[in-house]
Amino acid sequence: MAWFLLFLAGLFEIGWAVGLKYTDGFTRPIPTGLTLVSMVASVLLLGLAVKTLPMGTAYAVWTGIGTVGTVLLSIWLLGDPATLIRLFCIGLIVAGIAGLKLVA
Repeated sequence: MAWFLLFLAGLFEIGWAVGLKYTDGFTRPIPTGLTLVSMVASVLLLGLAVKTLPMGTAYAVWTGIGTVGTVLLSIWLLGDPATLIRLFCIGLIVAGIAGLKLVA
């Protein structure tokens, strides 16, 4: 269950990171509200996950999910460049997340 909560926390991490772009400097109420809700949900779920998972592992996986998801959504939604080296580096992060999951 803790891993599932951590995965959800990572999804909310992606939501608030990408949501920041749509808040327009926190001047748009709906995107701002959704971003703030995602921030709170992400941290709360992380807090629940670390009740059972090691803190270092949980934090690394949480930020890794957030990083990978944010980069991929930024490529897809915002037109960020999808160079081979960027995708390779994202693959390294995914490998690190998988490795941490395997040894936890």
